[in-house]
Amino acid sequence: MNPELFIAKRIHFQQGKRNISRPAVRIATIGIALGLAVMLISVAVVIGFKQEIRNKTIGFGGHIQVTNFDNNNTYEMNPIKADKALISSITSINGVKHLQRFATKPGIIKTNSEFQGIVLKGIDVGFDWNFFKSNLLQGTIIDLKNTVSSNQVVISKYLANLLGLKLGDSFFTYFIQDQVRARKFKIVGIYSTNFIEYDKLFILADMRQVQALNNWDKDSFSGLEVLITDFDRIDEVGDAVYSATANKFNKEGKTYSTQTIKQLNPQIFSWLDLLDMNVWVILILMLSVAGFNMISGLLILILERTNMIGILKSIGATNWSVRKIFLFHSFFLIAKGMFWGNVIGLSLCAFQYFSGIIPLDPEAYYVATVPISFNWLYIFLLNAGTLLASILIMIGPSYLITKITPANIIRYE
Repeated sequence: MNPELFIAKRIHFQQGKRNISRPAVRIATIGIALGLAVMLISVAVVIGFKQEIRNKTIGFGGHIQVTNFDNNNTYEMNPIKADKALISSITSINGVKHLQRFATKPGIIKTNSEFQGIVLKGIDVGFDWNFFKSNLLQGTIIDLKNTVSSNQVVISKYLANLLGLKLGDSFFTYFIQDQVRARKFKIVGIYSTNFIEYDKLFILADMRQVQALNNWDKDSFSGLEVLITDFDRIDEVGDAVYSATANKFNKEGKTYSTQTIKQLNPQIFSWLDLLDMNVWVILILMLSVAGFNMISGLLILILERTNMIGILKSIGATNWSVRKIFLFHSFFLIAKGMFWGNVIGLSLCAFQYFSGIIPLDPEAYYVATVPISFNWLYIFLLNAGTLLASILIMIGPSYLITKITPANIIRYE
């Protein structure tokens, strides 16, 4: 049996209630538990928040967009025509999951009492509905299988409430071109993503309606949305799509522009990247507090066990051997604190994940409740990093043991 480990177990598991170090040890253990719990909650919330905002942004625009190079920064876009060869070259790229066409047209909704500027986003039968189905509150999706264009639309809850509309209602939308043109649409679905910047803007409609309004033929559309399998590869796949479209011309001699969703929305993704800095600040602060508590606890333990240290050294124990006893003891305290930290942190995260009890203002944060994401790799790394950092912090204070000599202890006694 390892003698240092045996002594450490005796010290740790048979501490008396009258020990001076007992309150300090408890404080150190509680400090580690609370610190780890705060770190786990912070990481789960930030990762969940980033995933929610990222997925909503992608849901409205895809991972990568291929549009006309001559476009300006409005939704009144110049059309493109992509032949089968170009579409085939994009879909064959490793990492591309789906490709869909879209067409946009700005307009104004007018009701009896309200009006609101919107963007009509036209889609066809190849549209991936997964995102909007997961956020659909009422009704159904648009039926695009008919041979004639449909007047059905899916509108956001925000716009429906703002304009006093409900499922099954019809409304007029006006489009300003050389002359004002009006179209009547019927609401068949109401969605809510709580991403107010987009909820108050986009209405989904049959792409043939937009093509007719723009006087485009059936092969003309505003652009292509490319969905990929792994967001972490967005830059790599974006470069591959760019290579497939660069220096190529459509039937009208126009060139293509390829942009990732990060390039289309730099302000959103820059904001999300800033959240990582907040997490690092929290991690460093919590580790510092927990480390300070552990150092204080270890120093008190050493001072309380001075006689034991003198006796061990007098019978031939080396400094490193005695230090190992206290490092093992510290490990038991750290492990106990980490156990309760995981219990507290993961329990609170699970409670919020399933209940959504803590709300947020969607207009400020783009989500209705505090989002939680359980990334088990990060949880494991956080635990491993906390354990390693705590043990390394203990090595320095344990050096005090080398200053204790049997002769001094005998003289003191």
